[in-house]
Amino acid sequence: MKKVLLLIACAGLVVFSCATPEKAITKKTDDVTQASDSIRIADDDGYEIIIFEPGFNAWLVGNAQPRQYYSKQFLRTRNILFVTEWNLRVIDPSRYDANLYQQQIDFRPSVDYGYEVNYLLYYYFIYFQRQYKQKLGVFPARL
Repeated sequence: MKKVLLLIACAGLVVFSCATPEKAITKKTDDVTQASDSIRIADDDGYEIIIFEPGFNAWLVGNAQPRQYYSKQFLRTRNILFVTEWNLRVIDPSRYDANLYQQQIDFRPSVDYGYEVNYLLYYYFIYFQRQYKQKLGVFPARL
């Protein structure tokens, strides 16, 4: 099965009351479902990314550059660096806050996840670094 689940869980994750109805938005090649504080992207190749983070949706709408501002290669390269550092922090809870780095991200450099998955993952890392005053690499967390 080709599906890869990218699950990002961070500090501040709150038990949701499930009182908020889900709103589905369908694009040409992607199925995007947004709930109050989560985003799920599933593309035609079977890859998906699920982001659970209070406030991320609003931040993304107000701060992210428009799609195609960065190339897919740029986003992919940065995501590889960010995911590598993230996963190192997950496996070392004695040095890094286990509430911030709860679960590893299964992101394989050899797989083409498409633009939308790379776009949302990149902006999640920017949001995370700014929100929690973390630095996941040598590059500044630029929009």
